[in-house]
Amino acid sequence: MLAEESSRAKTSFLSNMSHEIRTPMNAIIGLDSLALKDPSLSPHTREQLEKIGSSAKHLLGLINDILDMSRIESGRMVLKNEEFSFRSFLDQINVMVNSQCVEKGLDFECHIIGHVNDYYIGDDMKLKQVLINILGNAVKFTPVPGSITFTVEQPRQYEGHCTLRFTVKDTGIGMSKEYLPKIFEAFSQEDSNISNRYGSTGLGMAITKNIVSMMNGDIAVESEKGKGSTFTVTVTLKASSRSVHQEHGHVLPENLRVLIVDDSELACEQAQMVAADIGIKADAVMTGEDALGRVLKRREEGVPYHLVITDYKMPGMDGLALTRAIRAFDKGETAVIILTGYNWEDIQEECDKIGVDGIMSKPLFTDSLLFEIDRVLELKRRDAKAEETAAVPAAEPEADESSLNGLRVLLAEDMEINAEILTDLLDMEGVSAEHAENGRIAVDMFASHPEKYYDAVLMDVRMPVMDGLEAARTLRALDRPDARTIPIVALTANAFDEDVQRSLQAGMNAHLSKPVEPDRLYETLRRLIKAKGEAK
Repeated sequence: MLAEESSRAKTSFLSNMSHEIRTPMNAIIGLDSLALKDPSLSPHTREQLEKIGSSAKHLLGLINDILDMSRIESGRMVLKNEEFSFRSFLDQINVMVNSQCVEKGLDFECHIIGHVNDYYIGDDMKLKQVLINILGNAVKFTPVPGSITFTVEQPRQYEGHCTLRFTVKDTGIGMSKEYLPKIFEAFSQEDSNISNRYGSTGLGMAITKNIVSMMNGDIAVESEKGKGSTFTVTVTLKASSRSVHQEHGHVLPENLRVLIVDDSELACEQAQMVAADIGIKADAVMTGEDALGRVLKRREEGVPYHLVITDYKMPGMDGLALTRAIRAFDKGETAVIILTGYNWEDIQEECDKIGVDGIMSKPLFTDSLLFEIDRVLELKRRDAKAEETAAVPAAEPEADESSLNGLRVLLAEDMEINAEILTDLLDMEGVSAEHAENGRIAVDMFASHPEKYYDAVLMDVRMPVMDGLEAARTLRALDRPDARTIPIVALTANAFDEDVQRSLQAGMNAHLSKPVEPDRLYETLRRLIKAKGEAK
């Protein structure tokens, strides 16, 4: 009984401390983000602001590590059991890690070996935390020039369960054989200079090990000083019967002729396997020169390829050079999709200029490939039809669904400085914010305006007079249709899983922890407002 009370007191203390620390951190990170937007900054001032932002985010990471370890020790960390898209899961990891590698000058590759499912059931957030921690360490401890390889495979599926194996291999500084047995111990450091040089709580791998154990999984490491490390994480998730192909019912043309080009044999095999999953038997070659020869030969035989899927980076003739060569004789008839493990925005302008029809990130998944093939072939059909009719009036430009410009939100926040920061951040995206100092004022403001006046509500959870949870429940109970459908986003310095659950149970649609990251705020608003529009 005494132990339970002590655990509850400890959790309550940490929750309060989290709130007290995160509230000023919100101001620091928010104001730093706003200051960096000023185009008149001198290089020296910009460098100082970037260092402030980096240090603030590092401090936030330390806070998160301490909270995670506390939750594990008190037994309060629980695993979700929800269906999730495996493509979205891997995409989020790869985008984050690839950007870190590009910034540092490291090579990063992600490979899928064999077949993986479109969906699994488990706790994708905790599993993502495990993999990002391992991959983040690989980036941190790998000097330039170096490489990191992330491999994913599903070795077994049995009785409604799937075993997934994730392997992270780097060419970093490595570890001694003597240290390996201690790597998963809390506060363990092989060398005290490591913490000073790279910055670390010494909790990351202990947290990783505990989460994997909670998933009834296993984590193993092989390493040699000066030669890099290999981490292998094996977990078992529940299988999902959901299939993107069956779910969306896309019907691709019969006898679709597809050529895959990649200098990696593994990547070619994986792309062929994904294509086969959506009913396409694709040919594959490993150089741009061989691909061009195949395209010309099939064209001469009267059975040209409808689609070429080519890697961007290849020795000799790369994907862009191959596209230019094809466009020199095919007049844009062949659809071309470029695959890249890099930031595709870097090549977008060049791709548009030479007539590339689509760009996709590696590794391929059935849903993304299916949608992209369907999209580019539909564009080809439209182009052909436009040429036949010769005079089709120009279509009105489609509205940019990613834009938040013109939206109006109700912002409930009791701290003036936080309200000012959020208002400025929203204003930068063309969103106007009307401020309420507490939950009661927020409900009154919502009720006093006509239906659909506000597009969303941003609701701080801890406020005087009426807190955010009570305000959300009161707003949802109002007798008007938009009270039940308007997106409500919780803004809170509370970071525990139970805090998220309380927000959702009060009728909120999403939960953002303070300090609020601008990009995450914008993405959340876009997603919720788009979902609301689709539900009409």
